[in-house]
Amino acid sequence: MTAPVFVVDEVPAAGTFVLDGPEGRHAVSVKRLRAGEDVVLTDGRGRWTESVVAAAEGKDRLVVTAGPAQEEPAQAPRITVVQALPKGDRGELAVETMTETGVDAVVPWQAARCITQWKGDRGAKALAKWRATAREAGKQSRRVRFPDVADAATTKQVAALLAGADFAAVLHEDRDCDSGALATAELPTAGDIVLVVGPEGGVSPDELAAFAEAGARPYRLGRSVLRTSTAGTAATALLLGRTGRWS
Repeated sequence: MTAPVFVVDEVPAAGTFVLDGPEGRHAVSVKRLRAGEDVVLTDGRGRWTESVVAAAEGKDRLVVTAGPAQEEPAQAPRITVVQALPKGDRGELAVETMTETGVDAVVPWQAARCITQWKGDRGAKALAKWRATAREAGKQSRRVRFPDVADAATTKQVAALLAGADFAAVLHEDRDCDSGALATAELPTAGDIVLVVGPEGGVSPDELAAFAEAGARPYRLGRSVLRTSTAGTAATALLLGRTGRWS
């Protein structure tokens, strides 16, 4: 069993450190960690330290002996998924599974055919949920570099992101799409890969045209059609295997 991960604002220097607050409460009252057990402290941005529990105090204080701080470099190529807003809580599901799989960044996208609308306080709360989900899924999957969850993007902003990518693709449900399968596409070994996952109603012709002008071609995943909340996870897994990041 790998050591549980806890998030800190700043990774401590080697020595004694007290984990308190919500993370300390989770460690002491939920995980019930005791002296001698291993833990990992991370800032979620790639910096981390292996630590050993020295004592559990009260309900929310875990005293640990931290080892030397370490840095996990960002992996290449970097994989970003532009995720159209799904209905209900399927957005959090998409973020959770993509995080567990290994995506590097998620960009929420208000596509033309999205039923869900992120406006005002509702949009701010939804974005906060996505970010909290990425943090919790990052901890659960023992990551020390959590994915970035960007502000919601417009189609114009997504096109600009695609234009700057080393490989840009729009996942398309048409098994006969001209570009063929993502499984056989020529991929870069470094730089940025950006994938667009459309809404349940599909990417509109105008959006496809804007993305094509930015250099993004349509690709299919397979013969079956995946839901918007699962397509990004499947595509991320495929690319992690093909680029050697899962080797």
